[in-house]
Amino acid sequence: MSLQWLSLVGTIWLQSISATNSNFPAYSSQLKLLLSLTQLQLNNLAFASDAGKLFGFVSGIAAVYLPLWLVLLIGSALGFVGYGVQYLFLVTNKVSSLPYSLVFLLTVLAGNSICWINTVCYVIAIQNFPFDRQLAVGLSTSYQGLSAKIYADVIDVAYKGKILTSLEQAKSYLVLNCILPLVVCLIASPLVRVITTARSKKLSGGFLVIFSITIFTGTYAVITSLGTRNRLCPPLVILIGMFVFLVAPLVVPLMEKIREKMDNKCLIRSGGKRVCDESSMEIEHGQGMVNEHGVKDEGVFDCDEEEMEAKVMVKTLNFWLYFFVYMFGATVGMVYLNNLGQIVESRGSSKTSSLVSLASSFGFFGRIFPCILDYNITRAKYKVSRPALIALMMVPMTASFFLLLNDNNLCLHISTATIGICTGAITSISVSTTAELFGAKNFGVNHNVLVTNIPIGSFLFGDMAALLYREHGLANGSGKCIGMKCYQTSFIIWGCLCFVGTFLAIVLHSRSKKI
Repeated sequence: MSLQWLSLVGTIWLQSISATNSNFPAYSSQLKLLLSLTQLQLNNLAFASDAGKLFGFVSGIAAVYLPLWLVLLIGSALGFVGYGVQYLFLVTNKVSSLPYSLVFLLTVLAGNSICWINTVCYVIAIQNFPFDRQLAVGLSTSYQGLSAKIYADVIDVAYKGKILTSLEQAKSYLVLNCILPLVVCLIASPLVRVITTARSKKLSGGFLVIFSITIFTGTYAVITSLGTRNRLCPPLVILIGMFVFLVAPLVVPLMEKIREKMDNKCLIRSGGKRVCDESSMEIEHGQGMVNEHGVKDEGVFDCDEEEMEAKVMVKTLNFWLYFFVYMFGATVGMVYLNNLGQIVESRGSSKTSSLVSLASSFGFFGRIFPCILDYNITRAKYKVSRPALIALMMVPMTASFFLLLNDNNLCLHISTATIGICTGAITSISVSTTAELFGAKNFGVNHNVLVTNIPIGSFLFGDMAALLYREHGLANGSGKCIGMKCYQTSFIIWGCLCFVGTFLAIVLHSRSKKI
């Protein structure tokens, strides 16, 4: 069991640095200035990062045929090349000679790298913790919400919290996006592997410990993301504190290892496979488990899951309902966060990094929210379906977009935090929803097919916002838009899309509640 927990810790580390595209808003305005981009071209770069998901199914196929550590290293190598080449052009002062088409392709490559890392993390969580799937997925993916926060903390330490020039801002994020994932992937690659086990019971103790650590980590992230963080605590202390919180989950596999050594009933071999606790010995038999009383357990996955291949899945109505629910929910939220830098600038503020860190930190809590429900509500007599949870998350997101029509700075912060929470929650819930609706056997490919809605939505909704921004910018002759009018129509459209998505989620719930 210690190896299972160690694999979960490995996925936590990977998820905490995997969302390199989440820090794009922090340096998008600077990149726009350096490359002399229009708002439409900048939005297309945000789309390019998501467009890598169009080829995400390749990582799902690779996870079936290649060792997971190799899949992980391939993903980190793609990111290293995608961000590294852009950084080299900046550091050699040849950014003006960098063709836009090359930047676009490099961004697609870097965006695709995230799919490889995420696929490995999802497969590990689902296969190693089949009876606590949502807990394992939710806990690990919640740390993905901290990526932008972690990158911002590292840069604060590197530059001692000073205000950066456009070139310094872009260079610092690109070099971190290039190096940090590769280093962490090399460290975590020996840990992330599927562990064959004969246990068929839920594991609550270890999850309770990691869950508690996760809550403290998220609280710490939110507190240190406030605008006054540098006055409250030096950047180096903040970064050291975050590092301690990321290492803390190692206490669970360590304690499990000690328990295994002390338990004389462990390490009993049966048919060449390890079985722990002789009093409840279980052996694999067919698709399930047979315990010492001859009672068969229904296998490692829920017995009512219908296994589907991707080509069968895309022909079902449930898939297309789910596809558009995700597009009008989490994808719209991601489009808003991708445009956050320009939205903040249009309102005459310079606190882009602070808001990006705030959205990242609250996204962390959003991703862990499904774990709280799974640990409590879904263990009750009356369970809540995953599509119903998605619908519940989309209600406050809808309200947040309309709240943004108010030019009060407080409304901007409240809406950004709420959209971060809801987007994170839907992203986390969706992993288990895919396995619940279409089975876990082909999950790696199926989920990557589903998330192709992200680049499609990013292109449609992002470019729509960019065109509206340009229209208002041209009206004053400068091409740069300042004021509430820049994104007012976009907020209304995004809010309406969320409302439609909520309705579709309710329809999906009514169709799938028997599952």
